[in-house]
Amino acid sequence: MVHNFNAGPSILPKEVFQQASEAILNFNNMGLSILEIGHRTNEFQAVMDEAQSLVKELMHLDDNKEVLFLHGGASTQFFQVPMNLLDESATAAYLDCGVWGSKAIKEAKLYGNVEVVASSKDSNYTYIPKGYDIAESAVYFHYTTNNTVEGTQMHAIPETNVPLVADMSSDILSTEMDFNRFSLIYAGAQKNIGAAGVNLVIIDKDIPGKVTRRMPTMMDYREHIKNGSMLNTPPVFAVYVCMLTLRWLKKTGGVKAIQQLNEKKAKLLYDTIDSLPIFHAPVAKEDRSLMNAVFTIADADAEKEFLSLCKAANLYGVKGHRSVGGFRVSMYNALPYESVVVLTDLMKDFANKKG
Repeated sequence: MVHNFNAGPSILPKEVFQQASEAILNFNNMGLSILEIGHRTNEFQAVMDEAQSLVKELMHLDDNKEVLFLHGGASTQFFQVPMNLLDESATAAYLDCGVWGSKAIKEAKLYGNVEVVASSKDSNYTYIPKGYDIAESAVYFHYTTNNTVEGTQMHAIPETNVPLVADMSSDILSTEMDFNRFSLIYAGAQKNIGAAGVNLVIIDKDIPGKVTRRMPTMMDYREHIKNGSMLNTPPVFAVYVCMLTLRWLKKTGGVKAIQQLNEKKAKLLYDTIDSLPIFHAPVAKEDRSLMNAVFTIADADAEKEFLSLCKAANLYGVKGHRSVGGFRVSMYNALPYESVVVLTDLMKDFANKKG
């Protein structure tokens, strides 16, 4: 059996793979592939409608929220958000707690003023800053809820009256929260929602359209809302896989049930790391991510040996991000608890052999 700890594109439910593969050959018994049906057909409109409806249901969204499936991934949102929300003379507040947040800050500076309210860069992003102030004059406050590279996660929504904008690419739909607190949420699909190639955007109906700049039609949220995510040809197959994954999540009990499983997986892994002196977790305990656990071994030869053992045991994706090294174990919604058991058993055996 293969155990997939890849950080993204990452593991999806097996039944989703089965259903998607069948649809590639024969979608809805039409005799056509999902890859060749028109995006303006009733058949695909039903897919888009169901995907959007499932997002609203699973996240308990209010009527003022619009659900969009867009091209470009989360990186496009780094500039599309300020392009739509940040006027040249206005200021947006940003939290810098990882590589993706820093990239978002860089893009936002192209469109207006950016105030970085706090940063954990001084400690290699091993903690989430706390106790910072967000100016009431800010047009929005942007932060990354989960830092895939550094293994940190925000476990509470910041208290502020400023509109909240969140990059939830690597932990969306993994824990319960009041999603209605956010004016805009975006998330690349390839971790918890579906296949790479589409980006989920959840946006208040009344937040775009307040900037004075002109922008390309394809970058205007209002146009995507008006056209129901079909301003141009959407990534049909990626949206379909999202719909199947959202169906699976609903069937398994929704966000509440998956949160319990995610907490169980993370507890087993972190308890194992903490109990074995050969491994070290650099992230502050209160900020550890349920989705991406990072840890190291001090000895470089032992690190290579452990990675070889993981490969031999069919444990994929355990090597850390190239910018930080060490190990990274991604435990997204579809990862079975049994995979974490296999990994932690290997960690214990390795530690025992190393004394």
